[in-house]
This record gives sequence, C-alpha cells and structure tokens, in this order.
Amino acid sequence: MTKRAAKAESSAAKLRQENAQLQAELRNSRLEKEALRAGQAGLAAAKQNAEVALQQLLRVTSSSRASIRQLLSGAESLQLVADLLKSIDRISEVSEDGQ
Repeated sequence: MTKRAAKAESSAAKLRQENAQLQAELRNSRLEKEALRAGQAGLAAAKQNAEVALQQLLRVTSSSRASIRQLLSGAESLQLVADLLKSIDRISEVSEDGQ
C-alpha cells in the first residue's frame, strides 16, 4: 500500500508540475495573442495613415499642376505683352524716321 501511495503521490506531483507549466504556457500564449492583435491594430492604423497621406499628395499634385498651368499661361500672356511693346517701339521708330 505504501508503495502505491508513494507512486500515486509522485504521479500527482508530476501532474501538478506539468499543470503549472501548461498554465504558464497558456499565459504566455495569451500575452502573445494580445501583442499580435495590438500589432495588427498598429498595422491597420499605419495603412490608414498611408492612405490619407496618399490622398493628400494626390490633391496637392493636382493643385500644383493647376498652378503650373496658370503660371505658364501668365508667362505666355507676359510674353505677348512684351512682343506687343516691342512692336509698338518699332512702329514708333519707323514713324519718327518717316517724318
């Protein structure tokens, strides 16, 4: 009887130790799961931030292109005015020479 009791006690001690190890693994797994979820949430936030930044860059690019077109149009208008002033200057020179 005492051998059986000692064996049972030894078995129970091993099972308690195994149970404690399994409980520790379970806690670690839960912590790892929480960390992974937090990482996924961070990744989702980073993706959303990247999408917002992309949309803002596209708007800025579009606006910049429109501004460049306006600048080019204004430069062309100024060139026309300069050419017109040169023509007026030539006409006035011709008029002065002809008088």
